[in-house]
Amino acid sequence: MSSAAVNYYDLLQIHPKAERETIQRVYKIFAARYHPDNRDTGDAERFRLYREAYEVLSDPSSREAYDLKLEVAQPEALPIFQSRDFTEGIDAEAKIRIGVLCLLYAKRRANPDYAALSMLDLEHLMSFPREHLQFAMWYLKAKKYVTQDDRSSFIVTAEGVDYLETQLPGNDLLYRIFQASESGVMVYPKALINTKNR
Repeated sequence: MSSAAVNYYDLLQIHPKAERETIQRVYKIFAARYHPDNRDTGDAERFRLYREAYEVLSDPSSREAYDLKLEVAQPEALPIFQSRDFTEGIDAEAKIRIGVLCLLYAKRRANPDYAALSMLDLEHLMSFPREHLQFAMWYLKAKKYVTQDDRSSFIVTAEGVDYLETQLPGNDLLYRIFQASESGVMVYPKALINTKNR
């Protein structure tokens, strides 16, 4: 995970309007889990990202600058969706549907209070035009795997979560998509790097 690809709110699994006390409490939990001295779950790179997110979001001026950039940012395409798995073969359409579900699952899991992705977000994250995604979205809505909120953005349902979790065992593609879209990787442009003063 590189800081170029991290939405700090998704990374910390907090709402964009979270108060400073919430940011501090959540950061302490993740910092303890990923601190390099933790023999069981330590991860120096993840710890660095959590510390960076905390430093930006806990400082009012840094957070304000970050929020302004985040407001106008569009997510970048995840490289996995540019592979042949999603563009060739008779099962490419089914893989696109699985990809959409994985992104919505990751978004809900990362931040349940801010769990929706718009069609524009999906276009950017998957690098497919809207017309290419419309059949997938019709199918997922008809199966009740996704629903739409009052702004017409998409949210995974409990049925969608159950379906994904039953497909997970032994499915290498699913694991790769989950890895690419894990918590904090709803991707935004490089303009979001180094939003804090150094």
